[in-house]
Amino acid sequence: MTPVIRQEVLGLYRKIFRIAKTWESACGQMEETVKEKQYIISEAKTLFQKNKNLTDPELIKQCIEECKARIELGLHYHNPYPRPIHLPPMGLALQQSRVFRHQEKLRKISKPVYLKSHDEIS
Repeated sequence: MTPVIRQEVLGLYRKIFRIAKTWESACGQMEETVKEKQYIISEAKTLFQKNKNLTDPELIKQCIEECKARIELGLHYHNPYPRPIHLPPMGLALQQSRVFRHQEKLRKISKPVYLKSHDEIS
């Protein structure tokens, strides 16, 4: 990892913890605020720990973009949890058919950047 990318990653990590420190729930209830702060901190620690050994610059850039997208969405909507996506159902294709594999591939491609790592840790 180059020093520039390392500084960017560490800056994002610090930014997430600063956001968690000042976070207030949209509903204004203290217990919700505490739960959301804990979620932000645990999610950041889990994802950064999981990705600490990445060496491929492309994968690192994807993780950085996902982090930035999740920060922006969380701040904009005042909700730290990933937004759900609504994809069409898989259809009636058989699991061994080419159509089924094609549908799975399309679903994987259509997943937004801010949810790439969410399914891997959940």
